[in-house]
Amino acid sequence: MSTVLFVCTANICRSPMARALMKDIVIKKHIDQEWQIDSAGTWGQEGEFAADGVQKILEDRGINLKGHRSKIVNRELIQSANLILTMESGHKEALQLEFPEYANRVYLLSEMVNQVFDIEDPFGGPLYRYEHTAQVIEQILIRGFERIQELAGRDLATQIPNN
Repeated sequence: MSTVLFVCTANICRSPMARALMKDIVIKKHIDQEWQIDSAGTWGQEGEFAADGVQKILEDRGINLKGHRSKIVNRELIQSANLILTMESGHKEALQLEFPEYANRVYLLSEMVNQVFDIEDPFGGPLYRYEHTAQVIEQILIRGFERIQELAGRDLATQIPNN
């Protein structure tokens, strides 16, 4: 099974957007393998809805995110993911410090296309910023799909956690 966890700050904008877009891509590609795609935040409150702007731009793509409720990243989520994709370098650093034994599973989303940059947080901004963020995430997911698929499909049983 391929497992990927998307992480942002509060799990109400970028990471649920990435999760929804990734699920949509997997469905459209008719991938035979089973996927577990989740999202969480490094800081925030549990149980929050996705931001209105996120819901709107995904709805325009035919994706319903009304059932999303935010959650905070924890050891169980980290342990269960073969691949953890963060939106900002600060998220990556924080997860690698808090969970050093799983540091080799944590990447910036932009690293999936051999680049290093943070994904802009559109929270509180105009709708076009949400759309721009969605386009950036979607392009990375499409262009980096093979690498994501490879890393998300790694066999956890053969991985030795960093000490």
